[in-house]
Amino acid sequence: MHENKDIAPNSIAPNPLGLTPILLFVILVVVTGITTNDITAMPILVAFFISAGYGLCLNPKGKKVSFSEKVQTFCKGGGDKNIILLVLIFLLAGAFYAVTIDIGARDATVNLALQFVPSALILPGLFLICCFISFSMGTSMGTITALSPIGAGLATSLGLPVEMALGIVVGGAMFGDNLSFVSDTTIAATRTQGVQLKDKFKANLMVAVPACIVTMALLLMVDVDTSGIVEGGSYDFWRIVPYLCIIAFALTGFNVISVLAVGIASACVVGLLQGSFTPLSMMQSIQKGMGWMQDLAMIAITIGGIVALMHANGGITWLIERLTRKVTSKKGAEFSIAGLVSFLDVTTANNTIAIVTAGPIAKDLNKKYGVDPRRTASLLDIFSCSFQGLVPYGAQLLSAAAVVGISPLAITPYCWYPMLIFVFGVAAIWFGFPRFKTPQDDELTQSA
Repeated sequence: MHENKDIAPNSIAPNPLGLTPILLFVILVVVTGITTNDITAMPILVAFFISAGYGLCLNPKGKKVSFSEKVQTFCKGGGDKNIILLVLIFLLAGAFYAVTIDIGARDATVNLALQFVPSALILPGLFLICCFISFSMGTSMGTITALSPIGAGLATSLGLPVEMALGIVVGGAMFGDNLSFVSDTTIAATRTQGVQLKDKFKANLMVAVPACIVTMALLLMVDVDTSGIVEGGSYDFWRIVPYLCIIAFALTGFNVISVLAVGIASACVVGLLQGSFTPLSMMQSIQKGMGWMQDLAMIAITIGGIVALMHANGGITWLIERLTRKVTSKKGAEFSIAGLVSFLDVTTANNTIAIVTAGPIAKDLNKKYGVDPRRTASLLDIFSCSFQGLVPYGAQLLSAAAVVGISPLAITPYCWYPMLIFVFGVAAIWFGFPRFKTPQDDELTQSA
């Protein structure tokens, strides 16, 4: 996700009511799920609009703000440059999905995978490919954009829930978001704590690798029904070219907008040359894909407005103070840092914003309780990426869900890797690993 440096929660009076819009959203989803026996029954956009309406009725502590000012705050948050960029990414991703499906690119890629990869290894293979691409690109969104259609196609061919395949893609994408040297979360975590990239990487590796291994083991245990699979289905290499282009350009450092533009252009060229569509039907395909993403774009804008209201009403400030006021030990400080960045990610649905907001507070806790800043940078990234891969209103799950038009809530139970990095992250705090060598350790060694 993208960095937002305009947040200054410490200048606003803390107010627990400021957080209640997101609480109302959760209540609406849970209550509707219980009454209908379907946790995905509540339309997410409607739930967020109700929460936004409630948020517009709140005021900062000790202040009376006019309704028009609140609307301006909401619009400023919804129209933030990072939100609009996200909307553009969603629209282009929808166009790419539609065009590649219409030219047969997804089916060709699935047939290629089924022909050369044993069925039992397809799910672990998909996860590893996602891990590699996201680590190389440094962006979870680019990985999800490129591989979600392929994952959905594989799930259909293997007779598995599409939600499982999309959960695998999201999990692999969050692996790179957490570990990559060029990820914005890595940059935000290291900059706020003043540490080197390599030190934060080493600490993260101790948590990410065990979580990755366990995820692979779980995927190997999934019972894949091979009876309905057509082995070695035919495929046309040229129809795979759009996916190869999008992966190649992403790995070379192009931003997501450019990568998607190249992918759409290459898919259009292939489709026209092979007679998959006419120039008019090509444009209709692009429009169709963008239409798939309209709800997603509105959700992103609404979330941006709600987050702005929660900041303005003191909810984020209250959360920060609440989570840090009772710290009495080094381990307690580490748990507070983990809890703070986790709750901030849940409330903002943006892991980079969560890290940037929590970073200065975490740095103060470092100094007060002797927490190694390299360790703090690692904890900030681990826990923010964990929850970013689980919250159903985050860009990652929303984008993945839009591929097949399902609720993102249906994907969350299959996001095993984000769950596991949370578990291993808690274990890392509890057992105190990894341990960094400090200058004081060197002095003790020399004196001995």
